[in-house]
Amino acid sequence: MLAAVAGAPLAAAPLRAAPSAAATRAVVGGARLAAGGVQAGAGAAAPPRKLTARAWLVADHDSGEVLAAYRAHLRLAPASTLKMLFADALLDRFARTERHTVTDADLAGVPSGSSLVGLRAGVTYTVEELWLGVFLRSGNDAVQVLARMNGGVAKTVAEMQARAADLQALDTHVVSPDGYDHPGQLSSAYDLALFARHGLRDAAFRAYCATRTARFPAGGGRTRVIENTDRLLSGASGVTPYPGLIGVKNGFTSNAGNTFAGAATRAGRTLIVTVLRPESGHNAVYEETAALLDWGFAQGSSARSVGTLVEATSEGGKKAPAAGAPPHPGVRQASSAGLGPDGWGMLGGAGGAVALAAGGAYALRRKRNRQAEQLS
Repeated sequence: MLAAVAGAPLAAAPLRAAPSAAATRAVVGGARLAAGGVQAGAGAAAPPRKLTARAWLVADHDSGEVLAAYRAHLRLAPASTLKMLFADALLDRFARTERHTVTDADLAGVPSGSSLVGLRAGVTYTVEELWLGVFLRSGNDAVQVLARMNGGVAKTVAEMQARAADLQALDTHVVSPDGYDHPGQLSSAYDLALFARHGLRDAAFRAYCATRTARFPAGGGRTRVIENTDRLLSGASGVTPYPGLIGVKNGFTSNAGNTFAGAATRAGRTLIVTVLRPESGHNAVYEETAALLDWGFAQGSSARSVGTLVEATSEGGKKAPAAGAPPHPGVRQASSAGLGPDGWGMLGGAGGAVALAAGGAYALRRKRNRQAEQLS
């Protein structure tokens, strides 16, 4: 399919914005990213004024320069944009042609009300098809199956947290692999931009998120067509497709509202935009993303940055200094004594050891093919 593509339980903390990262640690990416109000570089036009998102960011993919931002490190519920981190951590774990027959046990832990691609017990899927279910339909059932193939939800969560630490996404606290609403599951516009940028360096990640439609097993030897829920890509629900869009991931939950990370290329330049929780409007997250992309492409090379997207420490990035305060105020670490009833939860203790092992193992694994292929 991809060949056709061109291009103890957590404390009951309220599901709401957490304090700015600046309150607890040195600011990753630069001090201005924690300053109040809209931040834009000298020499740039003012960003669009009619933005209602609680946080947003515009960055250059290649240089990592942040061109403008608003509350870049504000911790908010990420919804399914967290699946970018899930993919970044697990995408090269299995061969695309590997096959897995789904069981009832595989699907038992999918949270009620989840977005689904419609996996069925007894049907065999390739890993490629499972990833299409993740990227196109934001299928929590596909996430669950891949997590179980990876050794289980707890192990996968620990590896995602370790991957976030390696990427220096210090605003992110992972509770479940799918981004579903859970107390303490948080990220930020800055961290989501890190996930999008690093993911897009991988050819498979880029191809999956750019896929508009694909044929998907329906059981009994039949197939059906699934369409990408990214409206800036598909043009669904009255949204005009954005020229040059190459993904990346949309999300929605009742707590998070609409969230989006998008990237587009124009005249050889690729920009990344993240938008979290516009105030209203079913398509507002796409409209505000498009407005920020337009603004970013209109800025000349003389516009100064207000910060930078840092590199992963395992790939030569300078480790950001910590201030020594707890990483996520209001969210206490879970112990290994228990998980929630669905089996979703961030393990401390043994889980923390898994996270440390996962981070070390990741640094020693192959240098993935992310920078070998340049965005076009």
